[in-house]
Amino acid sequence: MSGLAIGIDTIAHRAALEQGGRTIAVLACGADMVYPERNRALAAEICEAGAIVSEFPLGAKPTPQMFPVRNRLISGLSLGTLVVEAPHGSGALITVEFALEQGRDVLAVPGTIFSRMSEGTNALIRNGAALVTQAQDVLDALNLNTLEVQQEVQAAFPDDPAEAALLTHLSFEPQHVDELRRACGLPVAEVSALLAMMELKGMVRQAGAMQFVRVRELREGYAVPARSA
Repeated sequence: MSGLAIGIDTIAHRAALEQGGRTIAVLACGADMVYPERNRALAAEICEAGAIVSEFPLGAKPTPQMFPVRNRLISGLSLGTLVVEAPHGSGALITVEFALEQGRDVLAVPGTIFSRMSEGTNALIRNGAALVTQAQDVLDALNLNTLEVQQEVQAAFPDDPAEAALLTHLSFEPQHVDELRRACGLPVAEVSALLAMMELKGMVRQAGAMQFVRVRELREGYAVPARSA
């Protein structure tokens, strides 16, 4: 998931395609007005193994104010935001602000203290972002290493009507356990127990202190973590 820009975005999209994965490009213009133009061929490949996403009407040309607006979609559609390079005031840091507001994880690659391109990433790590030096760090931070275990747990436990009912009140935005209790009308102890079991099954995840979100994909009636970071 990225913005199709020249540089890190292009490398990320291309790497995903080369590995047979899925990738999504979120545009700051109409979906028929691929920007930058030099990535039009890449955009066509992404359409075959992912999606081109835009909230702007067809024919809309990119303008500077559209990019920050677009960035909130990138963070909101992702489990986490990984920043590789970012000078102070960069668009990547705007995306981070949206990610934090949306309860998403923030990850950053450290860089030399002598490069302005590392100012933003080093500051993010200092302020609590997950430090990333290898792909495994991303899997660990987003709790994607437990997918096989979650699937085994799902198979071991039968469908639970109470879990299904609680899941209808969960969304992709963080909700406090008290809010969920009021919505479903169950005692807080029962809601907490259900959430704990649903987290083991990979149906929900914590997005802060006592706040929960449902994970994005459903498979055979259960939710599993989305593969795009």
